[in-house]
Amino acid sequence: MIAIGSPFGLENTVTAGIVSAKGRDTGEYLPFIQTDVAVNPGNSGGPLLNMRGEVIGVNSQIYSRSGGYMGISFSIPIDEAMRVVDQLRANGKVTRGRIAVAIGEVSKEAAESLGLGRPRGALVGAVEPGGPAEKAGVEAGDIILKFSGRDIDKASDLPRLVGDTKPGTKTTLQVWRKGSTRELNITVAEMEAEKAAKAPEPRPRGEQASNAFGLAVNDLPEARQKELKIRGGVEVDNADGPAARAGIRQGDLILRVGDVDIASAKQFDPVVKALDKTKPAAFFVRRGESTQVVVVRPAAAKAQ
Repeated sequence: MIAIGSPFGLENTVTAGIVSAKGRDTGEYLPFIQTDVAVNPGNSGGPLLNMRGEVIGVNSQIYSRSGGYMGISFSIPIDEAMRVVDQLRANGKVTRGRIAVAIGEVSKEAAESLGLGRPRGALVGAVEPGGPAEKAGVEAGDIILKFSGRDIDKASDLPRLVGDTKPGTKTTLQVWRKGSTRELNITVAEMEAEKAAKAPEPRPRGEQASNAFGLAVNDLPEARQKELKIRGGVEVDNADGPAARAGIRQGDLILRVGDVDIASAKQFDPVVKALDKTKPAAFFVRRGESTQVVVVRPAAAKAQ
């Protein structure tokens, strides 16, 4: 590969290297080309060419601890860049699709606990009220496995596929919920600014937990359920031992344990006591406006 640019103001500088990876995930919507071509400040926006003289990318970023080149650089694939050009020519602006969900990765332990087998898909942490996903029936705690028939291997695949979809397009989602897949119809909306989630206020420490997972919970008042737009759930009064180590804390809401929806503290206790004490269990925990799967390894399973 050859990069042409003006690093540090030195015009028409040419550097060369090889492609290390395609579709590299750097936390952005775009799947970058990773190379070892020397790229420095002033190279951004310049072309990345192959040995046939074809432009295959636009130099964009570097990985650096010093501010200068350290052997890793990233370029925007040319087909992605041309897609933006086409939209600007046609509409004067760039539009991206959205389905209004907050997502996270599916860990190996979470996949095993939920019967998914291997880690894949995108875990839905929050569903925006009134958004396309809510209208389609997507729920917090679902794992999105496919979008428009295309597999979601990791969470970052979903925003790329959705973002490249024209707003207004009607398509399908395949989600994993309570041990089985479901097909949902969804209409993609246009990307807009994200909303920040509110963190719960700290509360006085509650009673000591007595179960193997280290959790003590209280009922969630109906008024609070309506405010949060959820059905059921319990509030963590205290988290000790295994639950605390897994990251559950006082004030969190537990909506589901494994495939069982939690409606009350009275129901929660027997559900937890019935769990296999030698295996980790998946707790669907809501904190603020986001729901996550927290895998808790009970005290009896520590030595295994």
